[in-house]
Amino acid sequence: MKKVSIIGSGFSSLSAACYLAKYGFDVSVFEKNDTIGGRARQLKKDGFTFDIGPSWYWMPDIFEKFFSDFNKSTKDFYELDKLSPAYKIFFSDDVITIGDSMNKICEEFERIEPGSSKPLRKFIAKAQENYDIAINKIVLKPGLSPLELVTKDTITRVDQFFKTISSEVRKKFKNPKLISTLEFPVLFLGAKPNNTPSFYSFMNFADFGLGTWHPKGGMYEVIKAMESLATSLGVKIHKNFAVDKINVENGKVVSISSEEKTINSDFVLSGADYAHSETLLDKNYRQYSEKYWDSKTFAPSSLLFYVGFDKKLENVEHHNLFFDTDFEAHAEDIYDQPKWPQNPLFYVNFPSKTDKTMAPANCETGFFLIPIAPDLEDNEKVRARYFDIIINRFEKITSQQVTNNIIFKESFCVKDFKEAYNSYKGNAYGMANTLSQTAFLRPNLKSKKVKNLYFTGQLTVPGPGVPPALISGKLVADLINKHK
Repeated sequence: MKKVSIIGSGFSSLSAACYLAKYGFDVSVFEKNDTIGGRARQLKKDGFTFDIGPSWYWMPDIFEKFFSDFNKSTKDFYELDKLSPAYKIFFSDDVITIGDSMNKICEEFERIEPGSSKPLRKFIAKAQENYDIAINKIVLKPGLSPLELVTKDTITRVDQFFKTISSEVRKKFKNPKLISTLEFPVLFLGAKPNNTPSFYSFMNFADFGLGTWHPKGGMYEVIKAMESLATSLGVKIHKNFAVDKINVENGKVVSISSEEKTINSDFVLSGADYAHSETLLDKNYRQYSEKYWDSKTFAPSSLLFYVGFDKKLENVEHHNLFFDTDFEAHAEDIYDQPKWPQNPLFYVNFPSKTDKTMAPANCETGFFLIPIAPDLEDNEKVRARYFDIIINRFEKITSQQVTNNIIFKESFCVKDFKEAYNSYKGNAYGMANTLSQTAFLRPNLKSKKVKNLYFTGQLTVPGPGVPPALISGKLVADLINKHK
């Protein structure tokens, strides 16, 4: 059996490990931290459970397809609940509630802007067509050639790669609250709506059409399910193993090394941060320079707070977006003139609202997230100041006092992303899916300089997000299997 060493244990690495084991490889996963999951790790404290990273379960069909490839179902591993409502968006003078069906969402749009439900249904119908093309055709390509994008479906939609989400939305809707609501989903792709091709409206179908779900016990249940599947297939997982070198002889990978051990390998696959992974190679074997990485548009980093409350909170749902300040001004502070935002938008989730296992009785688990530019100066004083900013706004907007009900809070920010995940500039979501960073224009799954060296994850194809990470693992596993 050919031996594959996989660096990192995030979604893409575990996905690839499962497929490679299925294809008959001897697979070992090496994780630098003491728990697996990469950015999707979990924090448990005083009876509270927090998903440290991803907290949105979108595109349930992608998860189902993954497990079905192994004659399994998500139901074999975890329980899913469709959230109703999916989420709330808090503006300075109103709250928009996104229901769990198109009819409910259309009613809410009509309340805000009479007559808007008709263009909304047309917009989502087009988004559904794009979703089918994107998920069932485009993202299943390994990004090796521009010709992969040339199909009957994409040719008829070529204009959608040169128009932006922002222009399409603003052409159909005039109310700024509805515009923000429809532009929000593409933020998962890591770029401003006015820099994201309109084809990516398929994210709106993922949102309104497929709905928002919650795995009971949190997103980490998916990692545990993938670990269970991987080990049942014979994958060996090693924690606290920090790879510090990828060894190459005569242009071919031969092993990986830590401070204490060397592991001989026929193939090496890195699911760790791509830029960091290349620093594990001698310079002459690296594909991309520091100048290359520095020139790319990266998705935001995040300032995260994990907060335990000693009471149940009111006027909030499982997922909540606070858009009570200027959306565009905050986006400029992330992408155009990177700096700490003056009036940040923020996101909060309270999984204990729908899942009693996530917090002690009569308590609430709170996850607060402020998107920020990568590589900002990060210290405890700054973190404390921004927590005060958002908790004060949270109290005012939701009409409740919560500060005195905080049992504890922990934070995670730029320097933690760098230390825990070797994340380039401390980014949280990888490389943005702008037009110039789409498909074959993203860093390659297969090294051009080293034989039998491969990469997977959010900096390569298809891009950022949990469902794309599952697909990325399959794509690279298929490539390795093809070239074994």
